[in-house]
Amino acid sequence: MIPGVAHRAAALVAAALLVGCAAEPGGVGEPEPAVARPSTTTEASGPGPSGTTSSTAAAAVPAPDERPVAAGDPGGLADQLLAAGDVIADADSTPEELAAAGHLQQVAVAALAARPDWDAPVAAALPEPLRNAAVADVGAARELAALTRTPRSTLPAWRIQAPPPPDVLRRHYAEGEAATGVPWTLLAAVHLVETRMSRIQGDSSAGAQGPMQFLPSTWAIYGAGGDIRDDRDAILAAARFLAASGAREDHYRAALRYNPTPRYARAVVAYAARMAADERAFLGYHGWEVHYRTTLGDVWLRPGYAAAEERPVTPEDIG
Repeated sequence: MIPGVAHRAAALVAAALLVGCAAEPGGVGEPEPAVARPSTTTEASGPGPSGTTSSTAAAAVPAPDERPVAAGDPGGLADQLLAAGDVIADADSTPEELAAAGHLQQVAVAALAARPDWDAPVAAALPEPLRNAAVADVGAARELAALTRTPRSTLPAWRIQAPPPPDVLRRHYAEGEAATGVPWTLLAAVHLVETRMSRIQGDSSAGAQGPMQFLPSTWAIYGAGGDIRDDRDAILAAARFLAASGAREDHYRAALRYNPTPRYARAVVAYAARMAADERAFLGYHGWEVHYRTTLGDVWLRPGYAAAEERPVTPEDIG
């Protein structure tokens, strides 16, 4: 059985419950945004690293431990995407700043994905590089959201941890590319969608395991004797699987074999293309957190969340 079989089972059963992440590892989806409030960004203070003249990035991007809330209007969302883009583009940004900017970007993208009527005004407010990035990210979000729109009344039996540092993951992806010819960007995109770059620790309903969500039977073919739950071993196994699936010639075809769902494959290819066009996009995606869509609203599953079994969501989980 190929990994895609497990992924499809998970996607059809419980996908689309997270902000751009697996409802179960192996399924994907975008929710409606959290309850929005108007943007609180400051007035323009000159061009940032992305060449924009927008709200002061430091003032607009929340602290890493604060939950970003999507603006309630197109101008506010554009300001948030500009502010996040400035921080991500700045080579002097600290890891903490990059993480906060990535999270803000994620929340703004999810909110815009739920409001197609805001596409034109947001695009008009963004300079071309950020406009192209937003179009790609929002398009991917909508592809994933279309898999299912049903929220859950329970929280998942997962453990959430901080992801490995970006330089560590970047080395693993590069090693996979050197060994197989599969672009590192494709590996990073699959990793992002499957487990939010190893934040999610949990098995899919079909039994897929580890950061790249392999069935044990497929791991026996591509795992090379490694640990299915080890980041490096799993990334290298994914590189071998994608290479055998024709990734060097056709990214979409290989992603479709990883998960035989066209919307999944299109989203993965879009994220990979973004990173190929701008390597710093990876640093933004590294800051994307685990959000879970429930009947009571969006729940941010922070590092440290752990549940041995599903439990009902409560109002205290929101916010």
